[in-house]
Amino acid sequence: MNGAAAPPVVAVVGPTATGKSDLGIALALALGGEVVNADAMQLYRGMDVGTAKVPLAERRGVPHHLLDLLDPREDASVAQYQEQARAVLADVAQRGRRAVAVGGSGLYVRALLDHVEFPGTDPRVRAALEARVEAEGARALHAELAAVDPQAAAAIGPRNARRIVRALEVVTLTGRPYSDGQPRYVYAVPAVQLGLDCDRAVLDERIAWRVERMWEEGLVAEVDGLLRRGMGRTAARAVGYAEVAAMLRGELTEDEVRDAVTAGTRRLARKQMGWFGRDPRVHWLDAQDPDLVERALRLVAAADAGRLPPAGTEPARRTLGS
Repeated sequence: MNGAAAPPVVAVVGPTATGKSDLGIALALALGGEVVNADAMQLYRGMDVGTAKVPLAERRGVPHHLLDLLDPREDASVAQYQEQARAVLADVAQRGRRAVAVGGSGLYVRALLDHVEFPGTDPRVRAALEARVEAEGARALHAELAAVDPQAAAAIGPRNARRIVRALEVVTLTGRPYSDGQPRYVYAVPAVQLGLDCDRAVLDERIAWRVERMWEEGLVAEVDGLLRRGMGRTAARAVGYAEVAAMLRGELTEDEVRDAVTAGTRRLARKQMGWFGRDPRVHWLDAQDPDLVERALRLVAAADAGRLPPAGTEPARRTLGS
């Protein structure tokens, strides 16, 4: 880019089913950009229908990065994603293109954009802690965490054994509180975040329609094929995949699974809105606004010119966060 600083990354964030992918493609087309995936489940090959991955034919010629990287038997690593995604951003900028990050996985968006550290792991330390969880219970280790890192313990529930183990592993390996390395709202990569908000009732209707469409597009066959080839823990827990797998095992009826997937997707949307709603830097837009793309482009232009208004001044409702 002839030595000029790269323009801010445009990040389209918010709950599932609000239209992030469509807006991301529209912005990339308008800005001479390329889409960078920030959805953890879309990293997996073969997980297409259940993750609402945009088919190649519908990407309108816009290059998409960081899709289909992992075998479903692998466990996704946010630290690995951060390294790969930062390299993609650098490559896009070096070629004079605009990066448009799109996704609803909050930690992955933060890993892409913010100052976030990911300490390494030690299989022996982790195995010992996991054995203690089995022997002593998660609450005992949570109490231990509270003694060495009260801030982390307050943020991690006493029944969340996986996160308790990880926090104690980091404390053991680094000698520093786990909370020291947790995400803070400080950009490592200059960015403008555009959040898509949607009326709750309308979003619930969109989610119900999406689930019906997934069935029509072959979600059951997709999950069946993945199970035959093997799925790791991360992929198998994804909304839609876990419920359909239960049906294929004979544990649920098809009607029960459809209801469970719809309910699970609604819970995911609430969780995503809670995550992004806490970030004071997100500029919220109404997903139903007929002038959505134009409003988004005006915010990007203001960011490029260094005159972006403070976040929170837009008239989006942010109903899901209430």
